[in-house]
Order: sequence, then C-alpha cells, then structure tokens
Amino acid sequence: MDLSEVIATRRSIRKFRAEDVADEDVKEVLEAARLAPSANNLQPWKFIVVRNEKKRRLIAQACFGQEFIGEAPVVIVACATGRGGCIGGYMESWPVDVAIAMTHLVLAAWAKGLGTCWIGAFDEDRIKEICQIPPEVRVVAVTPLGYPVKIPQATTRRPLEKIYCEDVFVE
Repeated sequence: MDLSEVIATRRSIRKFRAEDVADEDVKEVLEAARLAPSANNLQPWKFIVVRNEKKRRLIAQACFGQEFIGEAPVVIVACATGRGGCIGGYMESWPVDVAIAMTHLVLAAWAKGLGTCWIGAFDEDRIKEICQIPPEVRVVAVTPLGYPVKIPQATTRRPLEKIYCEDVFVE
C-alpha cells in the first residue's frame, strides 16, 4: 500500500481481534514515530507500550470508560518528555511534536494491517499513576493497537475547497 492509500483508507478502530501483536510489529510502528520531525530536532517523546491486561483496562477506565481501549492487545501512551521549542512565539512545540510522531505511528500501523484509535479524552493524572509517569512528563495521547475485527466505512470529509484558501484567509 502506498502512502496516499494508507492516508485515504485509515480508519479509527474500536473493535479488535484477540490476536496478539508481534513485538517486531510494535517496534516497526514505534520506529516510524521515532523518525518524525520535531522542533529543533528535540524529539520530546516517549511511548509506553502496555500489554498487561489489567493496566490496559485501567487505562480504558481513565479514558472515561472507553472500554474498547482495554480490549485491544496493546495500548500505547504517547508522552512529551520535554518542553521543546516555541511555535510562533505563543505556544510550546511539544504537543505538536508528539502529535506528529503519533501520526507517523498511526499510519505505519495501518500500513501493517493494524488498527488504532487516537484518544485525546483521558484523565492525565490517572494515566500517570497507572503507568508510573513522572510529574514533569505530559500525556498527549493514547491509542489502542491491534488487528481490526472489521474496517468501518469512511466518514464524511469536508471538500478540499472548504479547507484551504490562497494568499489570504477567507471564510
């Protein structure tokens, strides 16, 4: 599958087969995340791979009861380990940097036939407690990882003409 096809066909998966994900496959998707660009090449990320069933289920509860997360054979917690640079003089780069790395991970997973679902709704303090994450480290996202039971239909996307303008901002 080429990159355009990976991007066009990727779906959020919420139902996973009970089949385990091989260590080498997990490492391949982590390698894609590792290669992501970041501000000043600071690479302010750490990914926690959670296979322990009890911890996966606790993480699902910390994601406001999204139980499907705990049913996946792997859960990945994406963390920001440093503050990074400054974007546009008004925001730190670490949330963007980790999001770019997560996007690489999600697309690499899909290319290997693995499903993910980007989770941004969670109790950060609870996730930190479950995964023993230091206070200065921030949790940016969570994703289950596993083989999809089925692939959902594509969701409606806004037309290209509605998401860009040339030279100046136009409503």
